[in-house]
Amino acid sequence: MQLIGPFKQLIPMSGLSIKGAISDDDLLVFEDAGLLIDGAHIKAIGKFDELKVTYDHAEIHVLKGDHTCLPGFIDSHTHICFGGSRATDYALRNSGKTYLEIAKAGGGIWDTVTQTRKASQEQLVKKTTKLANRHMKNGVTTLEVKSGYGLSVSEELKMLRAIQEANRGTSTDLISTCLAAHMLPKDYQGDATEYLMEIADTLFPILQQEELTHRIDAFIEDSAFSEEEIRPYFQRATDMGFDITVHADQFSTGGSAVAVACGAISADHLEASTPTEIALLAQSDVIATALPGASLGLGCSFTPARKILDAGGALAIASDHNPGSAPMGDLLTQAAILGAFEKLSNAEVLAGITFRAAAALNLTDRGQLKEGALADFILFHTSDYKEILYNQGNFKPCVVFKKGVKVFDKHQ
Repeated sequence: MQLIGPFKQLIPMSGLSIKGAISDDDLLVFEDAGLLIDGAHIKAIGKFDELKVTYDHAEIHVLKGDHTCLPGFIDSHTHICFGGSRATDYALRNSGKTYLEIAKAGGGIWDTVTQTRKASQEQLVKKTTKLANRHMKNGVTTLEVKSGYGLSVSEELKMLRAIQEANRGTSTDLISTCLAAHMLPKDYQGDATEYLMEIADTLFPILQQEELTHRIDAFIEDSAFSEEEIRPYFQRATDMGFDITVHADQFSTGGSAVAVACGAISADHLEASTPTEIALLAQSDVIATALPGASLGLGCSFTPARKILDAGGALAIASDHNPGSAPMGDLLTQAAILGAFEKLSNAEVLAGITFRAAAALNLTDRGQLKEGALADFILFHTSDYKEILYNQGNFKPCVVFKKGVKVFDKHQ
């Protein structure tokens, strides 16, 4: 066992509701605290000096200077496995072209599909690992990664196998998701229904056989798939035991209703959600996931995070890191900006990138610092946790621990 501390502040993010608004007064703040680790898990939290006496046989690591300790961040929605770049798309959007106009002209998702198909599996592994390690150094200890730039059985398998291989080359946990229903491939000879059934009939069994993912996603939008087309696809996935997540309400509504009806774990984007969709999500167990990176990349409105929380919904915050609409890929920066625009408390923002983000991935062993949880935690050089969001992402962790092992130290 190892005992680490003392922390000027330790914010466990425990004892908080999964749904609804949270006041900063609700946050537990342990001062002069220590963290006792047994292997990959947390054994105890308490006063450092008291733990040092009780567990005098533990290996003790005494910190120098003031540190604040938080659970490792969880980014529950990214697309960091891809080929090429979409810098041209970004320039066109800033010149006045819309996302859908660019897509119809051959840019957008299809551009990345073309470039990803050209990339080898080894190239995708290298790029995914590099980006995952960048997230890890910024405090992200669990990172969801989607396919969706292959859009054929063979190319989706290439992507998902690359994600699994990249997971072995990075310290952060990569949680893979199959997004074969990202859009109807332009080179597919049938219609949307035929494509989705081909994916379900041919790809889904291989995903289970090779244990490539247990999560199925789909984009419900005018440029992708309709509600009617997706429902049978999700039903097949549910019948096979997959978890469901949905790209919902990004430009038009309808996706969140499908998410609720299909028992999805999360509904992500929601920039176009109206009071009707907000109420529907709040009354369900679906985690509403805001993606401020897409709003910044597209220059559009943010997810109505404040309204979702005030309605009693569960709000996670993710980066949507992708080559097109969200190229920044900095979770902490984006979460801080969303908090400023949507008037979210520090507690609500931190919940959105820790335990509520864990819920969006159907994970119960992380996102909080408590006995039995994974020892995933990050340290900031400060005596006051409020400094973290105050600096709007410019203040990064100095140390990152994953499963009880120090995987990053900016001083080493």
